[in-house]
Amino acid sequence: MKKLLLLFVIGTITLSSCKTRKYRRNNKEIEKEATKANPNFTDYTTISYIATYKDVAIEEMNTYGIPASITLAQGIIESGSGNSKLAKFANNHFGVKVTSEWKGKGYYKDDDKNNDCFRVYKDARESYKDHSAFLKRKRYSALFELDKNDYVNWAKGLKQAGYATNPKYPDLLITTIEKYQLHQYDQPESETDKLKREDKVFTQINADIPKEAKKFTPVETPPSNQVINTTSPNYVVQKGDTLYSLSKKYNMTVDELKSLNNLTEGGIKIGQTLIVVK
Repeated sequence: MKKLLLLFVIGTITLSSCKTRKYRRNNKEIEKEATKANPNFTDYTTISYIATYKDVAIEEMNTYGIPASITLAQGIIESGSGNSKLAKFANNHFGVKVTSEWKGKGYYKDDDKNNDCFRVYKDARESYKDHSAFLKRKRYSALFELDKNDYVNWAKGLKQAGYATNPKYPDLLITTIEKYQLHQYDQPESETDKLKREDKVFTQINADIPKEAKKFTPVETPPSNQVINTTSPNYVVQKGDTLYSLSKKYNMTVDELKSLNNLTEGGIKIGQTLIVVK
């Protein structure tokens, strides 16, 4: 019995180690792509972050009624004013995780669990727009009845609805808003405009209620298979496999694959076991 338990523990540790290596390789690839796309990234100050993203925050406010001050304050707090690795490499400013409906790539970091999977956006504006979509669901629906410049009750309501576990989260938002005068970007709306906005938003929320569980429940890996799905460090060569096809499948170069397996001349053979985890 003890031997079986020991083997189970060893197997669990090995599987966890393989997953960690897989996630690390995945992140390196995403970081490489992000650096290539933006080789001259310069750290934001909070002031420059606000200047960069206030327009999209205002745009989202006018569309859905989420105060621009709330969105900006959340971005500042959750992304370290745009300087966190998740913001820098994944353009993810609000910590939105991958769900079964997500069609893009994933970036791994420890959060509620080890190696939680977060969405990778093409640009930060997508993150801001997805943040609005994330809030448009039943648990936050009462907030959309508030005036779109009522940042105090939005801050309190987010905590009450379970957005954050930190009991001081409303205070963090309000303090950030008032310190940087983010409420200057909030705008009042007429009663007629408010009713039109509410009607539109609640129509969308009600339509999504039947599929909320699927739409908002995090998953371990993106369904798009953009992340390499390798659970074993070894692979048995099948008919039709080539060094090139396997290098693409396991996100490495042919030379890396040959080096790992001490391959010098010739190709590979059916039934041959290869190491495929760096």
